[in-house]
Amino acid sequence: MAASPPILRGGFRPFFLGGAIWAVIALVIWLAVLAGQITLTSAFDAVAWHRHEMLFGFVGAIVAGFLLTAIPNWTGRLPIAGAPLAGLFGLWMAGRFAMLFSAELGPVAAAILDVGFYLLLVLVAAREVIEANNRNVPIVGLVLLFGVANALDHLAAAGFAIDPALPWKVAVALVTLMISLIGGRIVPSFTRNWLAKRGVIQGLPGQPGRFDLAVIGLTALALLAWIAAPAGWLPGVLLGIAATAQAMRLARWKGWKAVADPLVLILHVAYAWLPVGLALLAAVELGTPVPQSAAIHALTAGAMATMILAVMTRATLGHTGRELRAGPATTVIYFLVTLGALLRVATSLGALDYRMGVDVAGLCWIGSFLLFIGCYGPILFAPRIGERD
Repeated sequence: MAASPPILRGGFRPFFLGGAIWAVIALVIWLAVLAGQITLTSAFDAVAWHRHEMLFGFVGAIVAGFLLTAIPNWTGRLPIAGAPLAGLFGLWMAGRFAMLFSAELGPVAAAILDVGFYLLLVLVAAREVIEANNRNVPIVGLVLLFGVANALDHLAAAGFAIDPALPWKVAVALVTLMISLIGGRIVPSFTRNWLAKRGVIQGLPGQPGRFDLAVIGLTALALLAWIAAPAGWLPGVLLGIAATAQAMRLARWKGWKAVADPLVLILHVAYAWLPVGLALLAAVELGTPVPQSAAIHALTAGAMATMILAVMTRATLGHTGRELRAGPATTVIYFLVTLGALLRVATSLGALDYRMGVDVAGLCWIGSFLLFIGCYGPILFAPRIGERD
């Protein structure tokens, strides 16, 4: 039986590449819609489509790639590869096509394909972690809730009695918690490893402990209040406390000691957007003139996009047997996504002209993901070093 092509030998390969390509396509479409150059053929309105595809399309692909790649490490079981992986990825792609043309294909068909992808992903992941009696069942649970939020977004768009803000708020909260949970493992671990290899033995980042669990729990509570409670002092105070706790957590990881290595530094930069985003959300809830768009883009264009590129570049190098080193192009990727996030948040805060700020921030975003596609796409299609084609 012939071996699978390299692109189907690990979940990170098709989903990282496909997610990056969709990040570019979806944003180009959105910028063209804003400029009045095209009209969407989606059953969702333009803003709702943009929000949905950034969260459930782009971010969802990376979540799938990470999960399918991490599970073999967690469980010791063989990875999902070959035809099953191709089928799962094909279902994700079909969902993107159906969402874009749902006004013609029908919203029900789009929902079945789009939500069906998450249902299948969760079933595959749950089978692996449960059979291995693995401790990461809660992460699969978060992905399941993410799929539920996706389904709710379809119901809201179809006119059901659902607050249209509920699905995307739940999605943003869940991905924020994923970053807090998984980032809280990998950021201090990779920082510690990098420092230890350079002979640093004093003042290394500590392993996750009770303080970290308390911060994650507090963040979950604050986000729940943001979703469910009326706007006001309660969610505002909780979000402010969570932002402070997350900043303290980040400081404990001593990222300034690893400033010489972009692969490590970018993890700290990405995580730093969490307390920033939570603090801006707190300001919104407490009635300050900070627009909600600034807070949401700090968490999405900032924390999510930056952490995604940080993880995609590192995982692609590591899982294909290449040296964990950020070359000049990778450093530019990190610079562009960071600059794009800063400009997008600054635009929401009124520091830049809206159209100019959105367009320039969008170009930075597009540039960072195009550079990832150009530099890492060939690696994702190639076999692991030392592995036969």
